[in-house]
Amino acid sequence: MTETPILSLRNLVVEIPTRRDVLRPVDRVSFQIARGEVLGVVGESGAGKSMTGTAVIGLIDPPGHIAGGRVELDGQRIDNLPAEKMRRIRGKRIGMVFQDPLTSLNPLIRIGDQLTETILAHLDVSEAEARRRAVAALEEVGIPAAARRIDSYPHEFSGGMRQRVVIALALAAEPDLVIADEPTTALDVSVQAQIIALLKRLCRERGTAVMLITHDMGVIAEAADRVAVMYAGRLAEIGPVAEVIAHPQHPYTRGLMAATPMATPPGERLNQIPGAMPRLDAIPAGCAFHPRCPVAEAGCRVGDPPRVEECGGRAACWVVAREAGLVRA
Repeated sequence: MTETPILSLRNLVVEIPTRRDVLRPVDRVSFQIARGEVLGVVGESGAGKSMTGTAVIGLIDPPGHIAGGRVELDGQRIDNLPAEKMRRIRGKRIGMVFQDPLTSLNPLIRIGDQLTETILAHLDVSEAEARRRAVAALEEVGIPAAARRIDSYPHEFSGGMRQRVVIALALAAEPDLVIADEPTTALDVSVQAQIIALLKRLCRERGTAVMLITHDMGVIAEAADRVAVMYAGRLAEIGPVAEVIAHPQHPYTRGLMAATPMATPPGERLNQIPGAMPRLDAIPAGCAFHPRCPVAEAGCRVGDPPRVEECGGRAACWVVAREAGLVRA
């Protein structure tokens, strides 16, 4: 019997109505994350990565809303829950690690108070037990002298230490899923590696599923089991990290890999993808990537490419699907 995935997105659509048009930052995205698995979601700014994570946790600002599809957590649909029920799921069953820890931590409240408040809100424990768990959480993420530092304020920690505190905060109520949105962007390279290793270790030990949002293929290669490549709100390619890195299929994924230093021989110039991500109000017809694609054909400009789950392939691309015999020429 196949185990139910912790997170399942099925044709998720997010819309933002404006005076002139209805924008779609997320357009029919589908993927799953198993218990203990790290799924990396990668793409340029504006690809829809963070909006997908925000939709999962139910924090889309009005007038934006989920307009189609469904979000399931451990087999239970959650995208249609009332606000109060969704609030109980956030923190308890879904933890969130934001890009800037200073936006996640109240600068006027001690670290310990913020941790114990989260634990008391979601777990049936005493205040003394909540504080003990808060100290243990800080120790688990590598905060030295945690019993003393728990009474410090956020500004008394370095950037890397603050990010560790945010991870402890996200894991404090022992959630089933953690959404980590660019958790290493503002950190130097050595601290990035420590944070990624920490997040991966803690989730492996606890069996927690992780949705790791980033624009850095190096982070994906280091931390993720599978990778989902997004472009203009759509899923371009998905598959095991080793396969996608070694043999990228979608032209956009190939472009991302060619622009990565680790994939470029020493002394050679980095390649770059011409053009830029289209604005939400100017997404071209057909395949959204075709204006920048080096192998685009006439058909790419007309119809949407077959989605990954429709044609049984790994990449949503007319050229790739036809060459693999997944669609008729």
